[in-house]
Amino acid sequence: MRNDPALWPSPSWHLTKFSPDAPVLYFAPEVLQATARRFIDGFAGLVTYAVKANDDEAVLTNLVSAGLTAFDVASPLEMVRVRRVAPDAVLHYHNPVRSVAEITEAVGHGIASWSVDCPRELQKLADVPRAGTEIAVRLRLPVAGAAYDFGEKFGADPDQAVALLQQAREMGFETSLTFHPGTQCADPQAWAVYIVEAADVARRAGVTLKRLNVGGGFAAHRSGAAPDLEAIFDRIAAETVRVFGDEAPALVCEPGRAMVAEAFTLAVRVKTVRDTAVFLNDGIYGALTELRDIGVPDRISVLRPDGTVVDGEMARKVVYGPTCDSLDRLPDPVALPAQIAEADFVMIKAMGAYSSSLSTGFNGYGLQEMVTVATL
Repeated sequence: MRNDPALWPSPSWHLTKFSPDAPVLYFAPEVLQATARRFIDGFAGLVTYAVKANDDEAVLTNLVSAGLTAFDVASPLEMVRVRRVAPDAVLHYHNPVRSVAEITEAVGHGIASWSVDCPRELQKLADVPRAGTEIAVRLRLPVAGAAYDFGEKFGADPDQAVALLQQAREMGFETSLTFHPGTQCADPQAWAVYIVEAADVARRAGVTLKRLNVGGGFAAHRSGAAPDLEAIFDRIAAETVRVFGDEAPALVCEPGRAMVAEAFTLAVRVKTVRDTAVFLNDGIYGALTELRDIGVPDRISVLRPDGTVVDGEMARKVVYGPTCDSLDRLPDPVALPAQIAEADFVMIKAMGAYSSSLSTGFNGYGLQEMVTVATL
């Protein structure tokens, strides 16, 4: 994914002028910076960006310009990429499973917070410097409301979290709790349930938490009405004060999808139309990878090569990608204009997260050009 230095007025302007035959991700830096400021101004604590959502240098640079000072990194390579644009950034290494070699490399980057979810992962950190370093025990609960459950892979049950907090304190670390309500979560109650349990875990452990990291999971606007992020921010702040009282920890969040999604629109081109099927120049091995798991958004429009909007009657179409793999299709039919035609452009909004970062080069497809625009 490369950054085009030119600043074009809009995706439609660029499409009609250049008629690209490969997928294009249109990036609006002003939209990204506005979203970052929305989190910084609205969330009552430290905002970190989950780099895994989109690690492009232009994204990281614009987040720093917007005032972001901390990043959630999941690998040493992500640490290198952040340090390249923000040498003094605060780094939280909250991937709970690490090799000894990864830990050694991470220490060299100066990690402020490490998450753990089992005794073995905590013991691997025995030689990590203690000064200014926290251990954030990752808590998991069976909370509904997200597109898929992060607790299946990572997290300690409440009783395990109590023991881990006590062990981390005995090892001389500052102690915190962290959790993740699950991706694409729009219900403030999911955070409230976790915060109540976090207070109980801390009380049972006899530990005063330095911080409470309420994770990511904030929903991007994919379909219907836009998620009310401020309602989530307010509920997190109020619930933390209510259940912790005078011992309320400092708050941290780590948005990824909700931070970067809205700043990108994906344009793909129709290769051919066959009865009820549409073949695109991108698919599940490219920017559409994640749509297999969380569904297809409805923020889709179709343009003719001359920029005319294709509207009118809609029809459900099976959508195939460009590779020779028969699995390269979206799981469910997509509502598209019945008059969609070969060479039309399909525009999908809010595609900044997990589009380029998950793309492959399989069969010679799946990589996108990135073009900077003023507006989307």
